[in-house]
Amino acid sequence: MRTILAFENDIRSQLDFLDTFKPQKKIHPKNALFCGSGDSLVSSMMAECFSDYQSRAVDPLVLAKNKSISKNKHVYFVSISGNTVSNIKAAKMVKKSTAITKNHTSKLAKTCTGVITLDYDDSRTVTSGSISFLASMLACISLVFRFRIKNARKLFLSAKSQARKISLKNKVYFVGNQYTHPLCMYAAAKMHEVLGFDAHYERIEQFLHAGLFSAKHGDVIIIFEGKNRHNAYLVSQLKKLGLTVHNPSIKSDDKISQVIFYTFVSQILALNNAKRKHLEDCYFITEKKIRNVSSSMIY
Repeated sequence: MRTILAFENDIRSQLDFLDTFKPQKKIHPKNALFCGSGDSLVSSMMAECFSDYQSRAVDPLVLAKNKSISKNKHVYFVSISGNTVSNIKAAKMVKKSTAITKNHTSKLAKTCTGVITLDYDDSRTVTSGSISFLASMLACISLVFRFRIKNARKLFLSAKSQARKISLKNKVYFVGNQYTHPLCMYAAAKMHEVLGFDAHYERIEQFLHAGLFSAKHGDVIIIFEGKNRHNAYLVSQLKKLGLTVHNPSIKSDDKISQVIFYTFVSQILALNNAKRKHLEDCYFITEKKIRNVSSSMIY
């Protein structure tokens, strides 16, 4: 199966997954440390922010070089494959650990003292992460925060409708706040992996202090936060600079609904633009030299 088609199929399969999703038993967030790379670091960061920063998220190389970070902590290593070298190295250094992974027989799962197996069906084709990310993110969040999933199909249709209105050109900046800033990182990753696109992510406040100064006329700013007075003023000011601004949003204060919505927007935005370019494979698949360097370091 070509990887863009696989990406599309995995995006659609998320609705069935959400109908059957079962949360993890809640833990004490102060005792937890989440660790991962790429999309899995985003999942870890989501646990951090939903715990109101009682839990912490950390890069595996940082943990490997600073073992004291894990003192008196139960470390949750997030990795879909369970075979990333940095996670395995860090897992060998800690006393209490759980692997959150699709592969319960992986090296990481065997190294950790416990395993949470992610239960979802995908296209079984190497492609940019969608359902794998959603499954790991919700598993991580459910460990530190109780929630119910509401109106997933409505969220998907709204995301599909709003993402359709967004065209990418020049550079793209994704900006958000507490619950959506990690998703800005995820959205930028989809731009990189699927399209090879120049994309950036920042918190809204930090973007105004730094990233804005690199923005040029015609660049695209996408705000991952609900519509409010502050954002309305921000949109008007950015447009005066000749920037193209989009603020996709839903009329709900439910944080989980917002998170799922922006996850869908991130994925559909990448998919739509791949189709507009008539791509059959993700950028990271076609660029074999780049992928080989990445894989040689990761695995």
